[in-house]
Amino acid sequence: MSDVPSRKITVSDRTEPLEFAAQSSSLLETLEQAKIEVAYQCREGFCGACRAKLDSGEVAYNQEPLAFVRDGEILLCCTKPLTDIKLTLI
Repeated sequence: MSDVPSRKITVSDRTEPLEFAAQSSSLLETLEQAKIEVAYQCREGFCGACRAKLDSGEVAYNQEPLAFVRDGEILLCCTKPLTDIKLTLI
């Protein structure tokens, strides 16, 4: 069992927050498991298709993305939450 706590992910148009488990590889994977449709293509931070607005909280990148990301935005395919977060899907 991991010592890393799970994090809550609140998506702007959903009423119930999701749990991000330590074994998940990315926010994109967690959203897919919850059957939330998210646009994506490369799954590696190259294309920028999975951009989302980070409304609150902190994330860390698994790898530095090559796609352009505006201030306040993240790429779901290559991030994990460091804290509980709130997102708006773009």
